[in-house]
Amino acid sequence: MLDMSWGEVMVIGAVALIVIGPKDLPRALRTVGQVTGKLRRMAAEFQGQFNDAMREADLDDVKKQLQGVNDSVSSINNTSFNPIQTIRDELKTAVEKPVASTSEAPAAQPTGDATIQAIVEGRAPESAADPLIDLPPPPMDDPAETIAESLRREAEIETQKAAALAEAPEKPDAKA
Repeated sequence: MLDMSWGEVMVIGAVALIVIGPKDLPRALRTVGQVTGKLRRMAAEFQGQFNDAMREADLDDVKKQLQGVNDSVSSINNTSFNPIQTIRDELKTAVEKPVASTSEAPAAQPTGDATIQAIVEGRAPESAADPLIDLPPPPMDDPAETIAESLRREAEIETQKAAALAEAPEKPDAKA
C-alpha cells in the first residue's frame, strides 16, 4: 500500500500532535481508522465484483461455445440424419443410373448393366474381362425390417406358448 518507514510515521505523529493537540488526537486517530476500514471494505467489495465480472465473462465465452455445439448437434438431428437411408439412396441411384450409349463407352469395357444383360440373354460378355467385376452389389435387407420380423416371430412364439399352457390340464397338487 503506502511505503512509509518508522521515521516518517514518527514525523507525521509529531506534526499531528502539534496541529490537532493531545486532547483531540485519540478521536482523530479513531476517525482515521474508521475511514481506512471503510476504504478497505469498499476496495475489497470492488475487487470481488470485478473478479465476479471476469468469471462471468469467461463463463459467457464457454456458454457461447457450448451453445454452438448444441446448435450444430440439433441441426443434425433436425435434418433426420439416417445413415442407413443415405447408403440405401446412394446404392439405389448407382444401380439405377442410365447405361451410357455405345458412342460414349469403349467397346472393350461394357458397363455392368450391359454385362448383366449379356448374361441374362445367354451370350458371352463383349469384353474378355471378368464379367462379375462390373456387377452391381446384391440387394441389402433393411435392418429395421429384419429386427421387426424377428420381434414378430418372438411374439408369435410367446402367444403359442401361452395358448398351449392354457389348453394343458392342470396337475393336481401332490400334497393334497
